[in-house]
Amino acid sequence: MDREALRMLCSPQFWRMAVLWTLSLLQSYLLVLLCGRAAAPRCRRPQLVAGGRRRPIGVVTGATSGLGRAAAAALAREGYHVVLAGRSTQLLHETVEEIQKQQPDAHLEAFQLNLASYRSIKRFGASLKQWIQQTRSEPAIQLLINSAGILAKSHRVTEDGLDEMIQTNYVSPFILTNILLPLLKNSSVPSRVVNVTSFTHRCVSGIDVSEDALRGMKFGRCSGGENYPLACAYEYTKLCLLMFSYELHRHIHMSSAVSVIAADPGIVETKIMRELPQCLSCFAFLALRFLKLLQDPDTGVGSILDAALAPPVSLSFYPAEEESGKCFFGGKGRTIRSSQLSYDTEVAKKLWAESTAVFKELQLRECDFRNS
Repeated sequence: MDREALRMLCSPQFWRMAVLWTLSLLQSYLLVLLCGRAAAPRCRRPQLVAGGRRRPIGVVTGATSGLGRAAAAALAREGYHVVLAGRSTQLLHETVEEIQKQQPDAHLEAFQLNLASYRSIKRFGASLKQWIQQTRSEPAIQLLINSAGILAKSHRVTEDGLDEMIQTNYVSPFILTNILLPLLKNSSVPSRVVNVTSFTHRCVSGIDVSEDALRGMKFGRCSGGENYPLACAYEYTKLCLLMFSYELHRHIHMSSAVSVIAADPGIVETKIMRELPQCLSCFAFLALRFLKLLQDPDTGVGSILDAALAPPVSLSFYPAEEESGKCFFGGKGRTIRSSQLSYDTEVAKKLWAESTAVFKELQLRECDFRNS
């Protein structure tokens, strides 16, 4: 074991992940066992748009690996025209090739998107709208899955002046969703936003949603070089994303046909821990596999697909059981209640307001940059 791994092993953040995260995961499974409710079955084929002539468009972030890639491949099988968004153009090209080898009739488009950069998000939104205008009669998309995420081991400030993990995991999905919301509202058939959150949100007992906190200043101040509270910061981003899901549902579900659903896949063997010492991540996966808690991406994507393909209200055999504003966990169409804190509407309203303020500041900064 090298020095970096030993230092990590002795850190409170490692044991927070090892103990609290495991307990939170077990709590979620217990809730599924005791209170989980099976939803209406998935729509095996999505509704066609433009008079039944076109496949619906589904946008997936983080689509080059892990859950994002599994979701993209599954949606292609379900009849979507899938837009894959990822940081690396090379990996995007390779992912498209891999999916098309397995599914020769898959309809795929790839766009570069770096969620650690507002400029990249804005460029992606413009490119997507241009592509839709050139290829579609309806300026709309039917599905957005925010699945990209990182577990950073250090406090890194992006070009936008934000903590990289907080920006990638929460602030940028908030911005991207708001940028694409007009396209979702334009759809002639019901559309949907799926935010991929995590059981780790249950570890947060109190939350600061001020603008400084959203920028990561709180975590940066206490980072002290190598003492970045990576576990606390990750939990924070996942709780923020979950609260944003519920608040967005409250904002739009009565005035549009856009539904908003959170999905918690549980523990999945992805590259999320790639920044941690390899011996520790391998040991963690080995222990979780022994406990039968570790899933491969093709299995773990189940809750995301449940959220993405749950019938819209107008199509449901159970019209009183609207899925918008709920959280899927554990596959098999089951939903559970998230932490009590995640349902605090006053905190959620403040989170929305402060997130909007960050968004507007980035817009103004970009305008000043272009005009200079």
